[in-house]
Amino acid sequence: MSRAPMHLRPRSTSPTAKALTALGILVLVLGGAGFGAALWFQNSLDGNIERIGDPFAGIPGRPAPAPSDPSEPDEAVNILVLGSDSRISAGDPSQWEAGAQRTDAIMLVHLPADRQAAQVVSIPRDSWVPIPGHGEAKINAAFSFGGPSLLIQTVEQLTGIHVDHFVVTDFTSFGNMTDALGGVQIRVPQDIGDGKQVFFTAGIHQMAGEEALKYVRQRHGLVNGDFGRVQRQQNWMRAMLAKVNNNRNDVGTMTSFLTAVSRSVAADDGFTITRMRGLYLSARGLATNDVTFMTAPDSGTGRSADGQSIVVLDHARFDPLMASFAADTATAYVAEHAADLNVLPATVR
Repeated sequence: MSRAPMHLRPRSTSPTAKALTALGILVLVLGGAGFGAALWFQNSLDGNIERIGDPFAGIPGRPAPAPSDPSEPDEAVNILVLGSDSRISAGDPSQWEAGAQRTDAIMLVHLPADRQAAQVVSIPRDSWVPIPGHGEAKINAAFSFGGPSLLIQTVEQLTGIHVDHFVVTDFTSFGNMTDALGGVQIRVPQDIGDGKQVFFTAGIHQMAGEEALKYVRQRHGLVNGDFGRVQRQQNWMRAMLAKVNNNRNDVGTMTSFLTAVSRSVAADDGFTITRMRGLYLSARGLATNDVTFMTAPDSGTGRSADGQSIVVLDHARFDPLMASFAADTATAYVAEHAADLNVLPATVR
């Protein structure tokens, strides 16, 4: 049985991460809002994060980081966040088996150098892309073929974006983080069902972890299938971000949340609690409305040559968006082209 080395690094989140919360791991960063009240157990949090080495080592031909601006005290940061069906001891390479893991959520989080906004882009797991050494395949196959390093390489070559940190969590952990906050409010605009049963009734739901998991994993009954699922993941992250912002001064809640987050992720070695705290301090002015969630522009679904159902990326729209991330001009680009991008609407079905 072939095995591929696995290198991952824990990610943390701060207000910066708040935006990252969009990924669920970003939720961890959201926890940054409570850093001020929880610094006393910083070392304990750092010890909870599962470390997976350096996933960037040995990746050839990496894109250059975004150009620095002498007028800004900080630099742009890009975080690749994964929601996997299983984290399995990610820090132990002997536990990695090629083909054993799949990624249900892939998100790129961009924190601009000016720290005035943040952008989160979900890349559909069935997007048909070139995977180094494996030809073309669905993007989530990169993680299955070669772990974090191959997925990072695939994303960097696809987008031209330099990835600074990498974080992975499993969906069960999403539920634990939700429960640590006492649940989140999600508005369902209309009854959702499959014609035989109603899965969610119209109205505002106070969702605990188990119900939130059902919400973000549902595909049946949604007119846009997996695309709707991606929007629900982002909508959940947005709700988490709002809940964290509203409870940032509640020491008990934020301590529980930060503990749940730190126990739920595996990240690169450089994404320490100290690094997360630094991001938080640099971006503590971010509000929920400053974070823009998007889905990678696509041309719909299609079939690969071997008959797989795939998502076809619309490179005429996708490539300029990614170029704005790489150049740290995403805030202005998204504002100017929002009508042409798959921006998360205020209400998600």
